[in-house]
Amino acid sequence: MASNIPVCKRRLAGNKILHSDLELIMVIRQFVFGLCISLAIGLTAFGQEAETKVVDEVIAVVNDGVITLSQVRRESKNAVDSYVQEGKKREEAQALVDAKQGELIASLINEELLMQRAKEAGFDNDIDAQINQRFASIMKENNLKTIEELYAAMEKTGVNPKDVRENWRKQMVRDQVLQKDLQSKVYWEPSPKQLKEYYEKHKERFTKQETVSFSELFLGFAGRDEAAVRERAKLLYSLLRNGSDFDKIVKDEGDPGQITNGAGKLEKIKVKDLTDKILTPLKFIQVGQYTAPFELDQLGMVILRVDARDAASNDSVFDEAAVRMALLNERMPDEQKKYMSKLRDESYIKINDAYRPIVSPFLSTGDRKEKEKTGN
Repeated sequence: MASNIPVCKRRLAGNKILHSDLELIMVIRQFVFGLCISLAIGLTAFGQEAETKVVDEVIAVVNDGVITLSQVRRESKNAVDSYVQEGKKREEAQALVDAKQGELIASLINEELLMQRAKEAGFDNDIDAQINQRFASIMKENNLKTIEELYAAMEKTGVNPKDVRENWRKQMVRDQVLQKDLQSKVYWEPSPKQLKEYYEKHKERFTKQETVSFSELFLGFAGRDEAAVRERAKLLYSLLRNGSDFDKIVKDEGDPGQITNGAGKLEKIKVKDLTDKILTPLKFIQVGQYTAPFELDQLGMVILRVDARDAASNDSVFDEAAVRMALLNERMPDEQKKYMSKLRDESYIKINDAYRPIVSPFLSTGDRKEKEKTGN
């Protein structure tokens, strides 16, 4: 991915930058970083004179974006709050987060690169449409006519709609970029011969395993009183057990499914691949029956209907999709590291000297190369 700074797009065949262009790029980049720092200092000085203190600091320049101190503090606070919700004391939680500050900043740099990649490839238009659709669904379910009404309702329950939108966006950007740029390529890369060879070497992995198919009813917490959502889930569960139409309730009451990624149902999922959070409620539930409502990652309440179960056997079966998925799962961790390293190496990343020692160990050689080029 080329830098978003226009001058960086001047390239010769073979993707080489002219020497004169390179010198110009270095001058401009140093100017951009220096300007960001000067602006931060200038704002602080101005604030002090006006008795209104404005303090922020540029932690890193990432192409034409920046990571700021206020951004790091916001993410740190969210991490501390999460630890506290898990039962840790706030002092202990703060110490854990502080110890990982370098890793957090590196993660924000990677996140910024993925956001820029999504914008460059046009993925962000699709993502914004999906987020707007989510909000529209919540509005419809709560009989709200405008987005302003929805935001006001969310804020009354202590939910910041901007934070919700941003969190959804970041997760969806990450998923789409990795899926379209990387996962699809890695999934389809092996040839039929390679698939067969992998299958023959690992036949024991491809025995017929126990699978389950299920449909999802999801009731989201966003913009609602959580206690009311839990009570509604209990009522709907009671209605289902007494014969109410599941599909109609999903249509009338449900939000886009989180476990099923909006599809509403999953078919022939290997039981061993399910997390305990999903597997435990499904245990002992027969075909046609429903799980009791359970909470999913503080997002909302879920009721699952078991649509089918298939028992395991010791027979090995060649299933191209299963073999491709096995290879994908095996290769993805390393491929993702290479992908992110390539993104960083092809981008301009300048880390504030005060933070470089704690951030650089979590990044590849890209930032170190930039340091060598600029003489810093």
